[in-house]
Amino acid sequence: MRKFWYAALAVAALAGAPLAADAQAKKDSVALGLVLEPPVLDPTVNPAAAIGEVVHYNLFETLTKIHENGTVGPLLADSWTASPDGKTWTFKLKSGVKFHDGSPFSSADVKSSFTRYGADTSTNKNKATFSNMEKIETPDAQTVVITLKAADAYFPFRIGENTSVITSDKTAADNSTKPVGTGPFKFDSWSKGSSVTLVKADTYRDPAAIKLNKLTFKFIADPAAAVAALMAGDVDAFPTMGAYETIDQFRKDNRFTVTVGSTEGETLLSINNKRKPLDDVRVRRAISYALDRQGIIDGAMSGFGIPIGSHFPPHNPAYVDLTKVYEYTPDKARALLKEANAVGTEVTLRLPPPAYARRSGEIIATLLTDVGFKVKIENLEWAAWLDQVFKNRNFDMTIISHVEPNDINIYSTKVKPGYYFNYENPKFEDLITKAEATLDPETRKPLLQDAQKILAEDAVNGFLFVLPKVAIYKKGLTGMWQNAPIFVNDMTAVSWQ
Repeated sequence: MRKFWYAALAVAALAGAPLAADAQAKKDSVALGLVLEPPVLDPTVNPAAAIGEVVHYNLFETLTKIHENGTVGPLLADSWTASPDGKTWTFKLKSGVKFHDGSPFSSADVKSSFTRYGADTSTNKNKATFSNMEKIETPDAQTVVITLKAADAYFPFRIGENTSVITSDKTAADNSTKPVGTGPFKFDSWSKGSSVTLVKADTYRDPAAIKLNKLTFKFIADPAAAVAALMAGDVDAFPTMGAYETIDQFRKDNRFTVTVGSTEGETLLSINNKRKPLDDVRVRRAISYALDRQGIIDGAMSGFGIPIGSHFPPHNPAYVDLTKVYEYTPDKARALLKEANAVGTEVTLRLPPPAYARRSGEIIATLLTDVGFKVKIENLEWAAWLDQVFKNRNFDMTIISHVEPNDINIYSTKVKPGYYFNYENPKFEDLITKAEATLDPETRKPLLQDAQKILAEDAVNGFLFVLPKVAIYKKGLTGMWQNAPIFVNDMTAVSWQ
């Protein structure tokens, strides 16, 4: 696999730029660089993971909190218990909590939030979690009792995700542009196309625990510009760096810290399973045989990334290695295309802005062309990708990292009706339904493994790699997450030393 020109470009940017001397002078503020600008600031109404990168745990809070190691602990709920059948959950809420407008938080806010998220009109991407709630009772201001229609093995985790943030009925309608939460930071300003600023909330229940007074999230999609921003001191950290070819250079610079961790981001060559001839499993299998995963990782990711053969991360105990089901075999791809009478099929790769997508797309276009496809690349801005590809399913193929944890259920039409893959398999549906209702992890494990095998057998998508979490930040900045079980920049414990 040939190497691309990205390394020379970004390393050149790194070589000549000085680091601003006053970058660490402001010890009570942090500027973070992010690749994508969120389309809105309310994670309960829009599916973009970029929203949670700004507001989750910083501005909005949830009943439970997902920690860096993937464990679940208390947040707005101090404690909880579950019935033996896993259907009834009782939460004891934290006292003394206020929203940023000064109004008190209570069990009524939990009930109204979850009811809203499960409503017929809801656009919450985890709507199935809330529509599974048979009833929500509030015996007092500090107690919530949730009864589920079906047991959910992941329930404490799901209500710690950004789709489960607790909001007030009074301010919910404006949360997309002027969000109001209970977190340690409140909304200050949003300069569209540039940055979002949060400031320390004077309503927060434990102000002494928060060391920063100001957070600025700057949106920089171009990898070379991200490098330049770090070197110029325009940002203090890039928690998810896309210019992988510069990592060794930053490691050699004692002004920066580089960490490499894991994410839940299964990176896919997503396929529209109902668009001809991609609805033919032989054509989809041809695509899978045409993909040189390691070559893509080396060429687009500078070697960062772990190959996958289905929609499951290798660090999960239920993972099964299926990368050998479709090893890179161009001749098999050509034979399947010929068998399906699909040689010369024209396909368009519609790519979102992240560097991993654009760079992988160039390599994949070459690989697919080599086996008999005619490939056109169309680069989209983030809002256009969300609207045209994700929402309206107007695409042949695309490349995207699915960063949500425990999300193999997105292939289920019961959980995600009308999802953009356009995939249906009743056997898969049954397995996922059983797995999510199975509380014992060891009993659930073979069900999840069988589900992974079905996705691989059906070649639903081209399964590429797990997105790494490569972070670069200035020396002296502490408390940043190395691993990302969820896509979040939790700044509650971050400070300058």
